[in-house]
Amino acid sequence: MQPITLDELLASVGTEVGVSPWRTVTQTMINQFADATDDHQFIHCDPERAAQETPFGGTIAHGFLLLSLLSAMTFETLPPLEKGKMGVNQGFDEVRFMAPVKTGSRIRARFVLADVKARPSGWVQVMHDVTVEIEGSKKPAFTARWLTLTFAEPQA
Repeated sequence: MQPITLDELLASVGTEVGVSPWRTVTQTMINQFADATDDHQFIHCDPERAAQETPFGGTIAHGFLLLSLLSAMTFETLPPLEKGKMGVNQGFDEVRFMAPVKTGSRIRARFVLADVKARPSGWVQVMHDVTVEIEGSKKPAFTARWLTLTFAEPQA
């Protein structure tokens, strides 16, 4: 993917800038996330119990697992900033989980560029309004305003 210039990025504010490929959320992913975060609640890790005791019919993904997949979905969807040296998460202004993601479901992210702020220090703050869709569902898994920072060359 070709890098995007700062001017091209600024000109894209207010538009949808990318839609990621579909990605399947597997029980293995959910279990590994549970191990990494020590969140082994049965609704995520026990398919038999989740099928019997929840309205979901089986296990569902952790909301924070879905959030963490944004990084991968970004790298496979959005072009890097030209002269960008590194990027970091700055956080979220708003996250709303709208629908559970059942194990085996496919998700994808839609990115709308909400704002860009280039600082003389070389840091470029980018805000995306993200909607993570569930294949076959009218409701998204979640929506979020995601802030990231990319360090590029300082402006003279």
